[in-house]
Amino acid sequence: MKRWQYPGRMARHRALAVVKDSVQLAALGDPTRRRIFELVGARPRTVVEITRELTVSQSAVSQHLKVLRESRLVRAEPKGASNIYHIDPAGLGQMRAWLDRFWSSTLAAYKVAVEKKSVEDQQ
Repeated sequence: MKRWQYPGRMARHRALAVVKDSVQLAALGDPTRRRIFELVGARPRTVVEITRELTVSQSAVSQHLKVLRESRLVRAEPKGASNIYHIDPAGLGQMRAWLDRFWSSTLAAYKVAVEKKSVEDQQ
């Protein structure tokens, strides 16, 4: 029987990356957070500016922004008594890299399936 071994450094790093990607995808799973993300993506905004565009309270917007900040999709820049929210390029880049890897492997699998089907049809 093989003994369980604690995963190596690279395996832990990959596992943490998957968890981060999952958190980002979960954060964007909420329609209100997606809309907030889109608004902030169009241009940096304050909570008040975001609230004016939505049908939820300022408190609710703040809670959604907290989730987006924790998932590294947006960042807050203090300015006076308020914060200006921006897209977090590092977090967005991480999610983009994951989606690119997913898309590449999916396309490769699709190509193999189509070629296999083509060969079977010719026989």
